[in-house]
Amino acid sequence: MPRPYDSILILSFGGPEGRDDVIPFLENVLRGKNVPQERMLEVAEHYFRFDGVSPINEQNRRLIVALEKELAEHGPRLPIYWGNRNWHPLLTDTLRKMGQDGVRRGLAFVTSAYSSYSSCRQYLEDIVRAQNEVGAAAPQIDKIRPFFNHPDFIQGVAGQAGAALAEVPADRRDGVFILYTAHSIPNAMASECHYQVQLTEASRLVSERLGDYRWQLVYQSRSGPPTQPWLEPDICDAIEKLATRKAATDIVVVPIGFVSDHVEVIFDLDTEAKQVCEKFGINMIRAKSVGTHPQFIKMIRQLIEERLEDGPRKSVGALGSCRDVCAADCCPSGRP
Repeated sequence: MPRPYDSILILSFGGPEGRDDVIPFLENVLRGKNVPQERMLEVAEHYFRFDGVSPINEQNRRLIVALEKELAEHGPRLPIYWGNRNWHPLLTDTLRKMGQDGVRRGLAFVTSAYSSYSSCRQYLEDIVRAQNEVGAAAPQIDKIRPFFNHPDFIQGVAGQAGAALAEVPADRRDGVFILYTAHSIPNAMASECHYQVQLTEASRLVSERLGDYRWQLVYQSRSGPPTQPWLEPDICDAIEKLATRKAATDIVVVPIGFVSDHVEVIFDLDTEAKQVCEKFGINMIRAKSVGTHPQFIKMIRQLIEERLEDGPRKSVGALGSCRDVCAADCCPSGRP
């Protein structure tokens, strides 16, 4: 029996769009988290390098335009709304607008491919919190499943990685080392979810499509106190180790843990990781994230159709598709 969804909600992290937004935005991000003040100010400087403007909101606008075109051409023809966890348009305001427009049941696409507290369950908590603030007029919102091993996500990432590989001189291409990178999370959180397993599987699946290249999964952007163990190795440490072993003269960095080139990509990779490579004389090429790659947009449509029509649950690899509804104990926060 088709589910009576009457709208699509793009649900994302959000980002500042001016210098005055940066500190309030980061306070929203870090509320309730054990992150030192000096770390927040350090991250603020990353945003100030770009005049306080994160690319993520504009990238979400482009994603919505591309998805609107995809749905207009192939269906289903549903209105698309957009709400963020940490900055405008805030999720509560979006749910309020949806209710005013008569929306009763929306299907949410979260701009994260993996299962963890930060990338999945926290968004579910955000939805409930926003619904409670809006009250009786708030629509019901169901979340689309994590999509780390959907064939079109894998093919989209492989397409972007392949384009980066093509930038390496042909006579050196066989010796390229690929670093797949994702946001680090606390070990305590990682031990209670499938985040690391899913990232490893996605990296393996992409590598299968690229050819016989050496590769490693690494992490970036940790923000917790030094005493709290987080997933490692950090990408900069991994690059230094490769350089010390003289294991690579060319590295392709694939931001497989992200779907857009936001500040944590363009600063942590294009600035910090790039500087480490330059220090050791390594040529680094950074692949673009999937962004609005045609296969990624096609995947979103297919995930919508999957829920609307009980269609085929596409996946590749050994892990199968994720559940639509998480178990009650799935992906706890892992906070001490």
